[in-house]
Amino acid sequence: MPTQQTVPLVDLHAQYVLIRPEIDAAIQSVITRSAFIMGPDVREFEARFAEYCTASFAVGVASGTAALELTLRAYGIGAGDEVITSAHTFIATAEAISAVGAHPVFAEIDAQTYTLDPDAVAAVLTPATRAVLPVHIYGQPADMDRLMHMAQVHDLTVIEDAAQAHGALWYGRRVGTLGHAACFSFYPGKNLGAYGDAGAVTTDDARIAEQVSLLRNHGRHSKYLHDIKGFGERIDTLQAAILTAKLRHLEAWTAARRRLAARYTELLADYQSEIVLPFVHANAAPAWHLYVIRTQQRDALLDHLNRSGIGAGIHYPTPLHLQPAYADLGYVRGALPVTEEVADTCLSLPIFPEMTDAQQDSVVAAIRTFLGD
Repeated sequence: MPTQQTVPLVDLHAQYVLIRPEIDAAIQSVITRSAFIMGPDVREFEARFAEYCTASFAVGVASGTAALELTLRAYGIGAGDEVITSAHTFIATAEAISAVGAHPVFAEIDAQTYTLDPDAVAAVLTPATRAVLPVHIYGQPADMDRLMHMAQVHDLTVIEDAAQAHGALWYGRRVGTLGHAACFSFYPGKNLGAYGDAGAVTTDDARIAEQVSLLRNHGRHSKYLHDIKGFGERIDTLQAAILTAKLRHLEAWTAARRRLAARYTELLADYQSEIVLPFVHANAAPAWHLYVIRTQQRDALLDHLNRSGIGAGIHYPTPLHLQPAYADLGYVRGALPVTEEVADTCLSLPIFPEMTDAQQDSVVAAIRTFLGD
């Protein structure tokens, strides 16, 4: 029996300690140059992140939420339009749709991947549908082939919510290049996390990249000439410098997450009568932002893990169609039964690149104790 350890859900300090010299040098460089707004570090990060995603363009913005909203605006989506998305996600996905004046339509998720079910999307298409916003939840890629085929047939825009999926692969291609555009969050706990809020939009469409660039910076090309009405949603130069330093490590961190996910699956394989382990599509390579199991005893297991010093959590306990903020849409419990079942039973286990085997063994030992092993 392994020695029980306290294990956080994510350990941002451990990551900083390992790359402290690079981070400190990046921050000091920005301070020394004193180019704090749209400095050269922003252009460098955008170029490097576009190259990493194999996209033609990357535009840094203030947050993942800003990335979603500005991308929708860049495509001209607004009042009277419908955008189909998932209810099993953070509320920012739907908030961005609402912010541009469009109408979020929630479609059912796949029972195995927890991403948008293309058949469910097809079932809620209307003449008002302008876009589909699939979420690569937990770092699991959505079925982009089917969604893009549907988009071609119905003349729709597909915008990836890739906030949790930096580095994930679908048929060997990175998320961020699978739709017409993609939106990333660099919230501190993400696989590629800043030390504050930050985000980016990737696309191969020069017009969309230019439009997002204008929108993020008050609609201007020069300091006092504003071509369109925009917003103050620029990425912070300090965050861009930090992200460039961290981007060098992302592939190694992703490999570590994949190793840990495979090890969880191996260690918990004998308990599949009581817990549902994550499903991985044969042609997907998830980024494993989260390792999520499901169990009918979710709340009791969560309590047991937390009392055992294990920082497990729930993402997301109340689906968006049942949130008070979206009561005006008229959804009721039972409208999306798969989504609701997942929300009621999902449990996120600790996973982060610096996690040791001993820490992971402690998580597994606590689960086994709860299950009576």
